[in-house]
Amino acid sequence: MTRTTPRREVLISGASIAGPTLAYWLNRYGYEVTVVEKAGTLRSGGYPIDVRGTALEVVRRMGVLPRLREAHIDLRRLTFLGGDGGQVASVHPHSVTGGVEGHDLEVRRGDLTDALYTAVRDDVEFLFNDSIDALVHSDHGVDVTFHGGGSRTFDMVFAADGMHSRTREMVFGPEEQFHRYLGYCFAVFTMRNTFGLSHETVMWNTPGRAAALYAVGDHDDVHAFLNFARPQSPFEAFPDPKAQRALVADVFADAGWEVPGMLAAMHDADDVFFDAVSQIRMPRWSSGRVALVGDSAYAPSFLTGQGTSLALVGAYMLAASLTDRDHATGFAAYEHDTREFVTLNQGLVGEGGATLFPTTAEALEQRNERLRGLRAIPTPKARPAHSALTLPALPPTA
Repeated sequence: MTRTTPRREVLISGASIAGPTLAYWLNRYGYEVTVVEKAGTLRSGGYPIDVRGTALEVVRRMGVLPRLREAHIDLRRLTFLGGDGGQVASVHPHSVTGGVEGHDLEVRRGDLTDALYTAVRDDVEFLFNDSIDALVHSDHGVDVTFHGGGSRTFDMVFAADGMHSRTREMVFGPEEQFHRYLGYCFAVFTMRNTFGLSHETVMWNTPGRAAALYAVGDHDDVHAFLNFARPQSPFEAFPDPKAQRALVADVFADAGWEVPGMLAAMHDADDVFFDAVSQIRMPRWSSGRVALVGDSAYAPSFLTGQGTSLALVGAYMLAASLTDRDHATGFAAYEHDTREFVTLNQGLVGEGGATLFPTTAEALEQRNERLRGLRAIPTPKARPAHSALTLPALPPTA
């Protein structure tokens, strides 16, 4: 087609999952897209994440599904251990997660981000090692000042920079008003696979504490995971890596099984990621010409297993809603058509916490009894929330 109007210029903050997905679809529908990312490059490797239900259709329409199928981890066993290290139950992971064997995907986070980036890198401007320093609404758009220097004006700005989004804070205020703490904290990092594990996860539990080793294949490394219950979110530890390690080490100081070796590995690891288990719940996802997508708008927490899928679906829906609409009408359509799906998936959080991380001895024993019964279930069924939204048809490309 012959273009008679200039392409609208938009800025996306964040190049993880929601950001590149949104960039792909906005570019396809005629927008001039810039993505700014504070990191110097994409994060490679990373812990396993799931793509399920409606999100599978998003990656299929992007043309990256075959590549992700090749990267599928195919975890075959999830073994639960008691405090003494003895086996409680060994089940298929989908019995717990609600995934569908042979259909849903589990890939390393870096494999997904690399696939999304490859799909859009030649058509979109990426600014690594930079971030938004300030943004101001004006009559003609959003005036953005970059941390690395310089300023530009965009028709719209999108925050895809995670649960602790600085872009959201600039527009909507402090995170605490939207942060719903779910009672747990966790640390994840890589360590040497000296355990003989392959395509499996082993999880040790005592009341209020869990330690897990994820072996995504026949690799030399495993993903170590330490999770613990805590009444209040340790906001004071978030900016201080030393304080994070000290907190985790203190909680697990008397733990058995392989935990002492995991703590030693954590102190030497250069990829420790620590955070609270939380959700972001907001009354609205846009203000003026700025909209939120992915974890910055509606982080569901890993207890739901749906963070990645919500990011993919939300980005698609946001872009589709802006096709042939102005920002105000498009943002309203995005919320109207997507919020119910988000709410359903955020509601899965209770199931995840009760299954994986009981906080009392009684609840842990009840959990263990349920797990022993799961071994008799031959074909787990997907949770309806995973596919509760049907994507709109693809409109003509710009």
